[in-house]
Amino acid sequence: MKNLILSAVAAVSFALPAFAGDQYVDGTGYAVSGYDVVAYRSLDQAAVGGAQPEGVKGKSSITADYNGATWAFSTEANRDAFLSNPEHYAPQYDGHCAYGVSKGGKVPGNPNLWRIVDDKLYLNITDVVVGFWEEDIPGNINKAEGNWPGIEEKAASTNPIPKFTSSAPEQG
Repeated sequence: MKNLILSAVAAVSFALPAFAGDQYVDGTGYAVSGYDVVAYRSLDQAAVGGAQPEGVKGKSSITADYNGATWAFSTEANRDAFLSNPEHYAPQYDGHCAYGVSKGGKVPGNPNLWRIVDDKLYLNITDVVVGFWEEDIPGNINKAEGNWPGIEEKAASTNPIPKFTSSAPEQG
């Protein structure tokens, strides 16, 4: 089963259409599907093996541009924090699935499948992939860091996130 999923991740990553920027942006038109990347830092992170709390949706009226994408925030304070240090808050690997990068490809990251490790935000694509990621988080980060320079310039994924219904950030 594990090999089947790894093969699927690899196959999807090589069959992706081109995208103008590096940041993963889904049909909402926002980075991280319009979720507030600063707000993750205030959520109680679940232990490895437990489901993380859902991310906080941003608002379409509170945005910032970074890395070729528009980012939405739930508060002006969060937007200002992001603008003061966007690299600190932005997810690793331009919002692509961290486990997918550890395997050498770019697939979307789901904003509700997240983990902060060593003060960095990582996203994954599905709850099954989270299980593989969590089997060896430090080892997977090490592999991803080694792979990222070689795949960084590839087009960002434009595939939808499985089992995730994205909608534009909240109005207001």
